[in-house]
Amino acid sequence: MSPSEKQSDSNAPAALNIERRQELEVHLRTSPTDLDGFLELGAIYRAEDRPAEARRILEQARKIFPDDMKVLWEFEEATLARSLQQLREVADLDQRLCTSETERELQRSQTDWASRRIEVCKARLKRNPSLVHLRIVLAEALYDAEMYEKSLNAVKPLLSSDEHSPYGYLIGGRCLLELKRDVEAMAAFRAASLRRSVISPPRTKVAALKLLCETAERLGVELTQNRYREALQIAEQQLAAATP
Repeated sequence: MSPSEKQSDSNAPAALNIERRQELEVHLRTSPTDLDGFLELGAIYRAEDRPAEARRILEQARKIFPDDMKVLWEFEEATLARSLQQLREVADLDQRLCTSETERELQRSQTDWASRRIEVCKARLKRNPSLVHLRIVLAEALYDAEMYEKSLNAVKPLLSSDEHSPYGYLIGGRCLLELKRDVEAMAAFRAASLRRSVISPPRTKVAALKLLCETAERLGVELTQNRYREALQIAEQQLAAATP
């Protein structure tokens, strides 16, 4: 195969996507009750990294199919994707220009990203409380929004779960630090990293131990600080060994 043929072949899927997208745009104007068509078009826009267009088409679908959970889920996904895209664009602009205006816009985008995650997680948990993992996302978003007490409340149901409790304690500890409750924060970081009954993921363990060491140093707890530093060295070695 020649270089030109290879280039043509690699462009084929994109060309087919564009052709299909145009077909669906026309089709849905005359067949506005084609649910699968809306979902497919939204997926194509997402694949093209055009979440605003995906959100637009799925918003149309929601008006026609207000009770369809698949449409609602995909609309939420497009909303999140668009908010994250805006944050990344503004962060890149702020890094290049670094002006007071871009900094304000970055703060606004960060607030919007946190708000969209809070909104979607709360709605999904209300519809299906069994989606426990979403409480982690919700707690992170509340932390980013500086709603520390609410973030603590969000992780409480996770602390009895072996799977989710290490990261739940880590988020909780970070919130407690922000609330100037350092002693409680240290207890949370210990629970996130040093419990024998629950093995923490290496990355979570390292993050918790780093914060534990920093907090112990700030409080002048020298004896336990040395113990935490030894545990951190071991955890960092384990993380390095587990990282491809």
